[in-house]
Parts: sequence; C-alpha cells; structure tokens
Amino acid sequence: MSIPTADHPRDAGAVPPTGAESPHPLDNPALASLTGPHAHFAEHRGDVVRYPTDVSPFLALPARPSERDWTDAAALAGPGALVSLAGVEALPRGWDVVARIPGVQLVDDGLDEAPDDQAIRLSEADVPEMLALTERTRPGPFLPRTIELGTYLGIRRDGKLIAMAGERLRPPGWTEISAVCTDAAHQRQGLATRLVRAVADGIRRRGETPFMHAAASNIDAIRLYEALGFRLRRTTTFLAVRVPDDRTSA
Repeated sequence: MSIPTADHPRDAGAVPPTGAESPHPLDNPALASLTGPHAHFAEHRGDVVRYPTDVSPFLALPARPSERDWTDAAALAGPGALVSLAGVEALPRGWDVVARIPGVQLVDDGLDEAPDDQAIRLSEADVPEMLALTERTRPGPFLPRTIELGTYLGIRRDGKLIAMAGERLRPPGWTEISAVCTDAAHQRQGLATRLVRAVADGIRRRGETPFMHAAASNIDAIRLYEALGFRLRRTTTFLAVRVPDDRTSA
C-alpha cells in the first residue's frame, strides 16, 4: 500500500514532520471534529470533549493527555461509563479496556465519486430502520441521533431499507464515510460501492475530502475501499474503556 505524504488533504501524510506547528486533523479526528465543524455537539470539561451519548460514543483527549486530562475525562463521562477512544497509546491505572480493535485509517486518493439515482437521503423518520439494519450488520456504533452528524443515504427494495452509508466525523477539510452496511440477503450486488461513491460525491461537492476507518481484520472491506480509490494513511487502535469509579473529582 502506498502512503502519500504531501500536505494537500488528498495526499495526507501519516504523521507531521518533527517541528511541525500543528498536528494533522486526521491524527486525532474526533478532537478535530468536536473543536471544529462539530463544535455544536461538544460537551466539554477542560481540554476533553465528547459527543452526546446518543449521538456517538467517542470521547477525545489532547494528543498527549495529562493526569488532569484523564481526571477531566472521568468527570465528563461519569463513574463506570463506557466510552470509545481512538489512537490512545496508554491508559492510566484503573481504566479497564473492554474491547480493543486494531484499525486502519484510509484517505481518498483518486476515488471515482458519483451520485446514485436510487440512493435516497434518510431522515429522522428512517432512524428505527437504520438502527435495525446496523444492529443486524454491525458496521460500528450507530445511535438514535447519529443521523445528525451528516448526510445518510440508503437504498430500499420493496419499501425495506437494505443498505446505507453516511457521514460521521468531520475534521476541518475532511468528512468520514461511516455506517456502510448491507442486509445479508442483498450483499454482493455492489450496493456498498454505490453508496460510498454517492456519499463521497456530496462530500466533494462541499470542497472536503472523504476518509474512512475500518477494522484491520476486515480485509474484504479494506480491499473494496482500496479498489474504489482509498489508500492507507495509518494504522490506529479503537478502544472501548470503562471509566473507574474513583477518578471523577476535579
């Protein structure tokens, strides 16, 4: 896999060079989203931010969190809460890892985007079906208000929602394509490809660049996304962690 290194968003180097004035927005995309285009969702304590728990499970800390940052994170989430972290190298004592998922971050490097006349924009009225579809297919967290993060497109057959994809994190200049899923009875018909290209078309029309995350073990999905024009930017780790009961004091 080739990893572009230029500064333009479409080229996205893996790590800023030593001495760079600011990190790349994709190095800590949840933080960049919540302090940028998704600031209206942000719940704060000190330098720690998170999405409302019915929107997204992500909580974001500074790149090199201090002891105070971890205390603020515990207070923000609440004792015993389950939160999702991305790219965190080490946890303080008492924070229990419930799940650890090695992942990859992929960036647009020549994606052939295209609208799809069968892809319909989903709305709040579709959320019950979206929740049911993601429960069956497990593409990643999808919650009752996740649809508020961006545009979600779906394909229906005989009135039933059978495939969908949409927008999740929005670091400045970028939009993540997420919740790509197809009902088992309708897989291998190219629906995921069509929806990814259609969502990417809307992102490009805003002047932003698509990116994606995937579990490193999901080889089939990664191959599909690379065939569409995505390239590996970096590896990362997604953690589901339990906040300890004794770390919530300021």
